[in-house]
Amino acid sequence: MKNKQATHSPFILASASKGRAELIEMMGLTPSRIIPADIDETEKPGELPRPLALRLAEGKANAVQNMLGADQNNNFILAADTVVACGRRLLPKAETEDQARYCMKMISGRRHKIYGGISIIAPDGKQISRVIVTTVSFKRLTQDEIDWFIETGDWEGKAGGYAVQGKASVFVKFIQGSHSNIVGLSCYDTIAMLKGLGFKL
Repeated sequence: MKNKQATHSPFILASASKGRAELIEMMGLTPSRIIPADIDETEKPGELPRPLALRLAEGKANAVQNMLGADQNNNFILAADTVVACGRRLLPKAETEDQARYCMKMISGRRHKIYGGISIIAPDGKQISRVIVTTVSFKRLTQDEIDWFIETGDWEGKAGGYAVQGKASVFVKFIQGSHSNIVGLSCYDTIAMLKGLGFKL
């Protein structure tokens, strides 16, 4: 039996995240184009996690809209960003072993929050944005467990130093809120926001 062609409204995914692309596919959606937004993601002095996630998501959506100009061609633009924090302390997107170890030590035996910013621009220019917050609790990690995790390399390029669908899943005691938000995009909120802007599923 052949797969049905996508009949939903056309949209552009403003993200290079593999996890987000997989979630989009899981929702039964296929982007007409994928255009990663090149913006400065450095937090401002004193900026808190929630407003940072919102600013980055909106910045990515606006950057792609400005790039396309009149060539948006009735596409919706979907952008998202994920910020991980322990209290008010932001955790980096781990690019080095030292950063990954720092993240693991910070979230060991503690609750931390994932702030998922979503911003969507409709073809008529209307933009809506939202931040979804998920709480995650890790078990207290031993040094051997941290060493094992670092050796897996599963932290590379991950916000907060881990992917909940990866090796670190064995450390998760509980999750409160959207699981897909931790992966990179709340499926429920994304669909609700798209439909609110007139997106045809």
